[in-house]
Amino acid sequence: MTAPTPEPSTPPTAATAVRLDLPGGRTVTHRDVAANGARFHVAEAGDGPLVLLLHGFPQFWWTWRHQLTALADAGYRAVAMDLRGVGGSDRTPRGYDPANLALDITGVVRSLGEPDAALVGHDLGGYLAWTAAVMRPKLVRRLVVCSMPHPRRWRSAMLSDFAQSRAGSHIWGFQRPFVPERQLVADEGALVGDLIRQWSGPRLPDEADIDVYRRAMCIPSTAHCSVEPYRWLVRSLARPDGLQFNRRMKRPVRVPTLHLHGSLDPVMRTRSAAGSGEYVEAPYRWRLFDGLGHFPHEEDPELFSAELLSWLKDPEPDR
Repeated sequence: MTAPTPEPSTPPTAATAVRLDLPGGRTVTHRDVAANGARFHVAEAGDGPLVLLLHGFPQFWWTWRHQLTALADAGYRAVAMDLRGVGGSDRTPRGYDPANLALDITGVVRSLGEPDAALVGHDLGGYLAWTAAVMRPKLVRRLVVCSMPHPRRWRSAMLSDFAQSRAGSHIWGFQRPFVPERQLVADEGALVGDLIRQWSGPRLPDEADIDVYRRAMCIPSTAHCSVEPYRWLVRSLARPDGLQFNRRMKRPVRVPTLHLHGSLDPVMRTRSAAGSGEYVEAPYRWRLFDGLGHFPHEEDPELFSAELLSWLKDPEPDR
């Protein structure tokens, strides 16, 4: 059961639009934790080894509602966090570069009182999971990335592959001032619903769930904060800070990595994502989901969760 829909004239708040119950009445604990100079909202279920779930655009923690239940039932402490500027987390005026966002994630691991975590990231959350595994490897037990190549591969594909650049045209569009923010909140977040439908495969998320994402995007300042990481990614391509980050990401990932991708993903092409294993000096497993688009964990949650749990429980994942 989700929170009631606010009246169209009433701007939604984090309390009404973000702090939701899990489907089926399952228990989830909402709380705020401090990390890296900001406050982050997390939704938590279960006990056991920590699995930290990181959402992408244009979503928030709710995208992991099915996996929270599956992981908790399997004996894990499943925690889905809202990234900086999104959902119930702080909307700070700055700090949206990937290095700082990755420190948000590892800071949350520490604030949760855990020595390490298995990171599971989708889309932008996947980009940041790659980054965190390079920057703070001792805090990352295992790495799972969905619908996102390694940052160096992402950069190369966006700059040298016209088909990928066209597929990621929304990122170029985000570089305009003011316009993307207005578009994302117009007509009560209608564009958010359009993007999710366009980027999904044949198995579309329920309209009720899409409405949840629309309301969350309309929380004041969320639209601006949601596009800021993408502005940094493009505007820093030729700047010293961007070049320094790209060099930093040459350091290999040294934790076991599971890389998941939908064969029908129209946003991140399979050829762009495949091959990220060259940056992993540890067991690496690539899994392509036939017939799924950009949101495999929502389009077929049972298949995705089964793959995730099988790999997490494998004591010696092979290449």
